Amino acid sequence: MDWLIIAIAAYLILAVVNLADKFLLEKVVPSAKAYTFLVGVLGLAVIVIAPWFLSWPGWYLLFGNLAIGALFPVALLLLYHALKIGDVSKIIPLIGGAVPIFTLILAMLFLGERFLSMQWVAIFYLLLGTVMLAYLPTGHNLWSTVKSWFGLTGPKNKQAVMIAIGAGFVFAAFFVGTKFLYLHQPFLSSFIWIRIGTFLISLTLLIPKDLRKEIFKGLKNIKGKNSALFFSNQGIAAIGFLLQNYAIFLGSVAIVNALQGVQFAFLLVLGGLISVFFPKLLKENVSKMVIIQKILAIVLISLGLYFII
Repeated sequence: MDWLIIAIAAYLILAVVNLADKFLLEKVVPSAKAYTFLVGVLGLAVIVIAPWFLSWPGWYLLFGNLAIGALFPVALLLLYHALKIGDVSKIIPLIGGAVPIFTLILAMLFLGERFLSMQWVAIFYLLLGTVMLAYLPTGHNLWSTVKSWFGLTGPKNKQAVMIAIGAGFVFAAFFVGTKFLYLHQPFLSSFIWIRIGTFLISLTLLIPKDLRKEIFKGLKNIKGKNSALFFSNQGIAAIGFLLQNYAIFLGSVAIVNALQGVQFAFLLVLGGLISVFFPKLLKENVSKMVIIQKILAIVLISLGLYFII
């Protein structure tokens, strides 16, 4: 069960990154396209290990690596755009719930993944716990406070919801595609080729003149403390993303993505710690119903982990 420990570590890291992304997207690089470009291009940093791990996969798998890699910036662009125009307290949970569901369907259809009865029970508990955490009552909880920080209050945006669902589907297609590629190639070699595909499609954002100006304008804001925060966050995100992919390489892509509820649980813990040590930044809603819902959700996720083990 090494893949389970690796996946949990990945989601802890990505929970921290997720919070930093929101700040950077709103306060430092307000352009979703510029942020997508930066994330996609910086992903090529993995090329430094290419001399030791990159191998020629053949033309068929090369095309597959590049094509699947191209999906990632598309998913990111949809995600960041949805965050920009929508309500973060709805968008993040919606994507977090959509990705494992779409992944489950696609993995069964295209990878032929099948699950034992106990694994189905685990998936059910994980998804149910995720839904409960995603839709905590509004008020002074983590999501509503983050929403207030970034000025994303306002009525529900149907366009943002549709974009978020689309992002969830593209993310799922990306992860299922990577699992297929990992089944036919060494992990690190395939990972590098996929990141090259991400890099190449990210460069196409520079072709339209208007997008090029928007991206360069966004780059000007990355300086001083903002630069340190951005590059530190991207470095941490790279570790989390690598661990998540390695967990997919070792285990079931559907189950690894179903574990995203663990990421929401970590966010709750982080929110609780912030509310204790930095109460001016975050004051958690401590009503009885909210506490019961949080505890029940975490219990459900814990049951899911138990049945996986």
